[in-house]
Amino acid sequence: MSTATTAPSGISDRVELAIGGMTCASCAARVEKKLNRMDGVAATVNFATEKARIDFGPETTVADLIATVERTGYTAELPAPPPAAAGSGPSAGSAGSAAEPDPQRRRLLVSTVLTVPVVLLSMVPALQFTFWQWLAFALTGPVVAYGGAPFHQAAWTNLRHRAATMDTLVSLGTLAAFGWSVWALFLGGAGMPGMKHAFSLTVGRGDAASTLYLETAAAVTTLILLGRWLEARSKRRAGAALHALLDLGAKEVAVLRDGREVRVPVAELSVGTRFVVRPGEKIATDGVVVEGASAVDASMLTGESVPVEVSVGDSVTGATVNAGGRLVVQARRVGADTQLARMAELVEQAQNGKAAAQRLADRISAVFVPVVILIALATLAGWLLAGGSATEAFTAAVAVLIIACPCALGLATPTALLVGTGRGAQLGILIKGPEVLETTRRVDTIVLDKTGTVTTGAMALTAVHTAEGVATEQALRLAGALEHASEHPIARAIAAAASDRVGPLPSVERFENLPGRGVRGLVDGHAVLAGRASLLADLAHPLGPALAAAKGAAEAAGRTAVVVGWDGAARAVLEVADAVKPTSAQAVRELRALGLRPVLLTGDHSAVALAVAAEVGIEPADVIAEVLPEQKVAVVKRLQQEGRAVAMVGDGVNDAAALAQADLGLALGTGTDAAIEAADLTLVRGDLRVAADAIRLSRRTLGTIKGNLFWAFAYNVAALPLAAAGLLDPMVAGATMAFSSVFVVTNSLRLRRFGT
Repeated sequence: MSTATTAPSGISDRVELAIGGMTCASCAARVEKKLNRMDGVAATVNFATEKARIDFGPETTVADLIATVERTGYTAELPAPPPAAAGSGPSAGSAGSAAEPDPQRRRLLVSTVLTVPVVLLSMVPALQFTFWQWLAFALTGPVVAYGGAPFHQAAWTNLRHRAATMDTLVSLGTLAAFGWSVWALFLGGAGMPGMKHAFSLTVGRGDAASTLYLETAAAVTTLILLGRWLEARSKRRAGAALHALLDLGAKEVAVLRDGREVRVPVAELSVGTRFVVRPGEKIATDGVVVEGASAVDASMLTGESVPVEVSVGDSVTGATVNAGGRLVVQARRVGADTQLARMAELVEQAQNGKAAAQRLADRISAVFVPVVILIALATLAGWLLAGGSATEAFTAAVAVLIIACPCALGLATPTALLVGTGRGAQLGILIKGPEVLETTRRVDTIVLDKTGTVTTGAMALTAVHTAEGVATEQALRLAGALEHASEHPIARAIAAAASDRVGPLPSVERFENLPGRGVRGLVDGHAVLAGRASLLADLAHPLGPALAAAKGAAEAAGRTAVVVGWDGAARAVLEVADAVKPTSAQAVRELRALGLRPVLLTGDHSAVALAVAAEVGIEPADVIAEVLPEQKVAVVKRLQQEGRAVAMVGDGVNDAAALAQADLGLALGTGTDAAIEAADLTLVRGDLRVAADAIRLSRRTLGTIKGNLFWAFAYNVAALPLAAAGLLDPMVAGATMAFSSVFVVTNSLRLRRFGT
């Protein structure tokens, strides 16, 4: 199915902008709302990634989009292009930036050092010496002015644009608490020598002129700074998987020029260039081996722990590691066309998306802050009208302002997506967008294409039957040597198996290909025939009863039987078939454990399909065989009409339409570009077990998003009435508010342990 959000008609271009100055979910909602009000513009703004993905028409320019964001009170710019070296990306500068001074951290440290004595003096009467309140005042001033500067600046900017965000609430609350304290110190009785101040978790009745809120102003500012710093650090950790993916590629490569190796930056590679990969080095880009043989470790890119043997003619992928001998590779794809770059692009697109539940949270965040200000005013008036003191009324109103943070709502989906899709990329699972997560929860049937998905897609020798007195090694040696001279896929399978089992094969003399029937030739002095039984019968090589039975059983099981004879008699039957992948049976069991009903779909004969189904554990009733490529879509539609939510796994061009029709399409990354483009999930390696992992990860990510949203909603629903009722001190409210955002991000980070 398509996971892209439908854009308005007239859309002709897409751009991604880095948005600066956003501090909470309501900021992102405001920017998104302003952009979407432009003609022909469809925008999605992500608070966690601080990016806007915008589709726009020909009548709009990027400059217009940037100007709109700036008029809203924020900054916008095109993201800096990644360095040209393959594999570089946003993470390329991360190391350097980590060494630069962190103003947010410095502001937090200064505020913490000044706040701790203020809180201790205000909360512990035993520490309150004569004129302690004036020391507390002197320490609180810099915290409110310097530590709270980002909140006050953002609140002022929003005010000029007739808007309100979380910063407005924090600024109003801390300035009100500090302003009340200044009035009480200079104009009330709080500045008198010997003044004592007790602390309570709830609001209390007291003399308004003698009540100080210095600890509230300082502690709330510091706690929210701490929450923002922890949140920013957690968001960086959440995106670390994508950064690591982007940083996998090699930076330099040894290219061959006039027979010599010359090391150059990977950026200088072009299609067709030949380069050398020595043992232990990363392969610089996607290409094909033209010289040498080795084992390639692709674990960093696909999650597959077992190295893959490659030789001349085999394809290799950039960022994988040469674990064996020296290779010479000819570049096939470079730059943005490589598999690594395409993986990173898919992951980043998914991280910028929004689930349906998050869009609801965004709409709530957009109106939440003005509503909270009204609730705070109503709380103030309500306490006063109910006979409460000014101290009680003010304390409750400030607590309402401080505790009402919509940040957790804005972080619920993007942080889980950042971690979930990043972890998926590490395991070789690419999730196209958050809509995919919603679908994985609904699917109950999974259609498996046979060739290349459940099976290897390549013919292999599966069994050897010999006549009495004939050694298996002799049959393989003679048949393998004869078939080695043929280019037929079945012949290549026999020759490869013979070479593996008996070693180097002898040469063939007087080789002759008999189209549609078989081959013959002279091997080690024997006149050898291999092919259909009819060929051998015509040439007076009769098939004995035991071999005839073996041939019949093989054909009944859907395998191809090749009869081999020499010296006037049929002496062996070789079974050749599209071999089932070793992990397919386990994958089917894992899919069943997820509540999915596996269905085998193939264009092969029923006998072949039933044999494969029996081997992997699929019921005969769930086998659909002899289906033409164009009929696969109709099969998926029929299953859907029966009320099933269908997932489809495939790898070929003929699977692309069915993958698009399915409720959830999963494409093996070893397959064609058409299949990968049509699918919702891409499984980088060709192991069907990854399909089960992908559905498990998607469901776990969706569950984390829903848990985050539940916590964020429940927190606000429960906290506001408590604050308005005077059951929460503003300082406690500030700590709780900061904790809510940190909790949501930390909960998302648990996804990093998936699959370990």
